[in-house]
Amino acid sequence: MIHEKADISDCEIGVGTRIWQYSVVMKGAKIGRDCNVCAHTLIEGDVEIGDRVTIKSGVFIWDGTRVESDVFIGPNVTFTNDPYPRSKHYPGKFSGITLKKCSSIGANATLLPGVVVGEKAMIGAGAVVTKDVPDRAVVVGNPAKIVRFLEK
Repeated sequence: MIHEKADISDCEIGVGTRIWQYSVVMKGAKIGRDCNVCAHTLIEGDVEIGDRVTIKSGVFIWDGTRVESDVFIGPNVTFTNDPYPRSKHYPGKFSGITLKKCSSIGANATLLPGVVVGEKAMIGAGAVVTKDVPDRAVVVGNPAKIVRFLEK
């Protein structure tokens, strides 16, 4: 299901994926099966999203980002992809973020360029993630710090 008010370019969208109103998906993006892309989102062209991913409203996913299957991205999560941003000056390659299988990103978290979030890791709401997060780690705060590890 693609809402009539979504702006979808030439891209790959898996069976069962729902894209809601006022979402923009740019040419070349790859979105897997059974995903839910909520209203007011943007997905650039050099983005790959796995199966059964939830992307809540207010999320913009920039070039170079890779999202594996079964990931949850909360509302207004901020992704970045340029470690030294300047107006009209672009890097040769963007430093995308990688979200591993079954990871969850809480509302309003910010992830800096090049960060890898491990499998089943959990990022607390409002956290500022400045470095890689290990598998099953729970991180909170600014800068994000590990507070515990999940057993399963």
